[in-house]
Amino acid sequence: MNEADRKKGTVLVSGVGASSGLGAAVARKFALGGYPVVIAGRSEEKLQHTLDELIKAGASASMIIADVTDRESIEMVVKKAESVAPIEVAVHNAGGNNWAPFLEVTQESFTTHWREHALGAFLLAQAVLPNFLERSSGTLIFTGASGSLRGKAKFAPFSAAKGGVRNLAQSLAREFGPKNIHLGHVIVDGGIDGERLNRRAPTFKATSGEDGMLNIHAIAEAYWMLHHQHRSAWTLELDLRPWSENF
Repeated sequence: MNEADRKKGTVLVSGVGASSGLGAAVARKFALGGYPVVIAGRSEEKLQHTLDELIKAGASASMIIADVTDRESIEMVVKKAESVAPIEVAVHNAGGNNWAPFLEVTQESFTTHWREHALGAFLLAQAVLPNFLERSSGTLIFTGASGSLRGKAKFAPFSAAKGGVRNLAQSLAREFGPKNIHLGHVIVDGGIDGERLNRRAPTFKATSGEDGMLNIHAIAEAYWMLHHQHRSAWTLELDLRPWSENF
């Protein structure tokens, strides 16, 4: 049976915001590929706008307001997604980055980064993996960053949280990969050409030059590729950066 004829499971994307953001791009890629999608996030207004666009494009899609740092909220999201169709792909894409000199970082800021990135990834994994184990299949992908690999000055909370996500992905891959569950960690190294960065740094795109920022649809292609890899050659960690990015 080829991909077009196979009955597809739900793709759950946690951490969807604006329709011009990465979470929405990942949901759009899978939706246009024939998968039912469930998008989850904190902003009802942004989710609704993204959902309207998906449905207008002919996608099978639904949304749910959720707090990725709350176990009951995430369990509710997973339960709803499973009611649409068995979850085939789950993506943790939540969490922001508020940089500051280390001695000005508050405990609240450090904790917020950890909760959104590391705890959110942990909670989604614990909620979805029992279903994957029951079916002996599934793909779980975490959105990482260059902060997953190195601690840049003034990025201490973000780097600590993203480093936690990376190590979580590695641990889960070693435990659940042999059970036919694919874990993926996508390191996004560079500025994403999406709503968040363009709003916070409106001149960044112009100074980056042509294709100097990561295109959200190009990133989404990588998530699609990870899910469709043959299990004899699975990728755990994938790094993406613009051609002109220093690293």
